[in-house]
Amino acid sequence: MVKKELLVIALGGNALVEDGKSGTSEDHFKSVNKTFEKLLPLFEMDYDIVISHGNGPQVGNILIQNEETSSKVPAMPLDVCVAESQGEIGYFLQQSLSNIFLKNKIKREIVTIVTRVLVDKKDHAFEKPSKPVGPYYTSEQASGLVNSKKWKMAEDPGGKGFRRVVPSPKPIHIVETRIVQQMLLLGNVPIAVGGGGIPVVLNKNQYEGVEAVIDKDLASAQLAIDLKADKFLILTNVDSCYLNYKKKSQTVLKVMNLDEANTYLEQGQFSAGSMGPKVQAAVEYLSNGGNEAFITSIDKAGLALKREAGTYIHH
Repeated sequence: MVKKELLVIALGGNALVEDGKSGTSEDHFKSVNKTFEKLLPLFEMDYDIVISHGNGPQVGNILIQNEETSSKVPAMPLDVCVAESQGEIGYFLQQSLSNIFLKNKIKREIVTIVTRVLVDKKDHAFEKPSKPVGPYYTSEQASGLVNSKKWKMAEDPGGKGFRRVVPSPKPIHIVETRIVQQMLLLGNVPIAVGGGGIPVVLNKNQYEGVEAVIDKDLASAQLAIDLKADKFLILTNVDSCYLNYKKKSQTVLKVMNLDEANTYLEQGQFSAGSMGPKVQAAVEYLSNGGNEAFITSIDKAGLALKREAGTYIHH
């Protein structure tokens, strides 16, 4: 039997719920159905496929539910909330993709894996929490939470109030790598490292969940590294990477080698809140044994893998 190439697909937030939608289950299913109808040709190609995804709005909603009902139901820590979002979003993805497979007579099973991601408890990110999560608070509420829960709070630059900030450590290893590999050997499509994975540290030979979030693109890159994936496809809401984005001198980047990608990152060409983490994820993947990385939109995914669209990043 000829071994198939392994493709890791990192889905952006636009794959899960469209901008302007309220985030109901109906909204999620509509968005996910649209996504997988467009990605169906990839599953008809000769690839083994693993899917990863974000969870920003979804885990935020879980945290709001935590706060609103804390007088009646015990609030869960952030690592547990990430696990909840993995199950929730995994269900949307499994249900949608399995129905599309049934309709198109594709005999593959989809399985969501509640995935832990190992981080270093000495990571400097724990000293400087910077990732905002959860609802907005007034100055008075924020002060109360600092005193009562010892949370770190930061004022929103847009003037919306104060939000809790948590560490965003770098992923080291995907704990469930072997389980993902076993699912692939059975011909299944695993869904893993949802929302960047559940951050855990090793403490005296035991895993412990920590109050942190991991960048989903970096976690997806680590998954591709640990699985020794042949290709890493990052899907977002733009077709390609650009130099001088949204300026008169804007230039599309159809191809970048690893050195060029690092140079552009150092120059600040890619926004920290959007394209920066995606290019950094591609760099991490290629710098740790990866072969080919692609960044594009859902609509252009198939063309990108043929190097006919999107941004192709290589050694």
